[in-house]
Amino acid sequence: MHSLSCRPFAAARVRRTFGAALLLTLLSAITPAATLLVGPQAPALSLAEALKTAQDGDTVALLPGQYKGQTGVISQRQLTLRAVSERPVLLFEGRVAERKAMLVVRGGDVTIENIEFRGARADDANGAGIRHESGKLTVRNCLFLDNENGILTGNDANAELVVEDSEFGLAPRIVGGLHHLLYVGRIGRFSIRGSRFYSGHEGHLIKSRARESRITYNLIYDGDEGQASYEIDLPNGGLAWVIGNIIGQGARSQNPVMVAYGGEGSAWPKSGLYVSHNSFVGNPWPPSWFLRVFEDRLPAGIEVKAINNIALGLGLFSPGTDGEFRGNVWGMRRRALQSIYTLDFSLTEASGWRGTAQPAGQGGGESLQPTAEFVLPHGTRPLQPPAAWSPGAMQTRLGPRATVP
Repeated sequence: MHSLSCRPFAAARVRRTFGAALLLTLLSAITPAATLLVGPQAPALSLAEALKTAQDGDTVALLPGQYKGQTGVISQRQLTLRAVSERPVLLFEGRVAERKAMLVVRGGDVTIENIEFRGARADDANGAGIRHESGKLTVRNCLFLDNENGILTGNDANAELVVEDSEFGLAPRIVGGLHHLLYVGRIGRFSIRGSRFYSGHEGHLIKSRARESRITYNLIYDGDEGQASYEIDLPNGGLAWVIGNIIGQGARSQNPVMVAYGGEGSAWPKSGLYVSHNSFVGNPWPPSWFLRVFEDRLPAGIEVKAINNIALGLGLFSPGTDGEFRGNVWGMRRRALQSIYTLDFSLTEASGWRGTAQPAGQGGGESLQPTAEFVLPHGTRPLQPPAAWSPGAMQTRLGPRATVP
């Protein structure tokens, strides 16, 4: 039961001549992609065996269970790795591929769906659930818990990372570890949508050095147990769209800044920051710095727009920053929201902010008007334009998909 489909083996017996190479090319073009079925223990095919056997276009399907110490490297030009049904769990158990991660991805177009990565550690303290080194990686409906890094990318300027409907949490409680739940290096494009972040420790919840970062419709809320530094760190500038997120800081945060931009100077020829329709939730004490733009470390003339955001709690919202700031509202009382304790960050029916937002307009050549909103436990739902827009991330009540009329 090593595979749900088989390939012809005739081509393997052909001598390695030019004609044989041509025949192999033709066979690969007409041979249907295989699905390799793997399991958590023998006699089923192991994850490493499947990844070594798989060819371009194949699917590696994981049966439910705990995969203890199973790791692998993905180098195919196209591959899908997904659960058969119930989400399987990859457990660290003292082993990571190439001393880096449970999965190392250096393929062309790879999709990973519905898998949990838990407990990754490495000798250099940069162990990751997934190490993305090149190509395009799409991660969907996955969980990353108790890893030194949930996902860690390399610095390939042509690489792209897409994350959807996933969950990152429970950073290791290692003093001085500075572990980030998601760390994106200097790649070309990064987008994350419909995902949840919580319970960081010293490191950041999201850190991106990408040329383009799109952070939309997420719940980035550290929570009562969290001790993260920044909720979002964009240290090298670049083009960044931060739209429709709920961004919250724990009372034991290691840094008052929630969203930081340009702290290490610009690494890209073009930069711009567009922050629209987010709900920032700070604490009564200590004060928060909701948005900090390090203008003194960035080239002059970078476009900055912050439009229709809510900021709750004692704190500052990017004081002294040059740019377009309009439609933003600030208040001390968390009671403007339904209930942060049940993670319902929608405005109350009595809120005077309802229906007061301004047209969001454009930023960086793209619309800054939200088209979706976050739903629990992770994911998004399409947003129908209301008769009158409200500031913040939520136009309707936050809740699971099943309760949405």
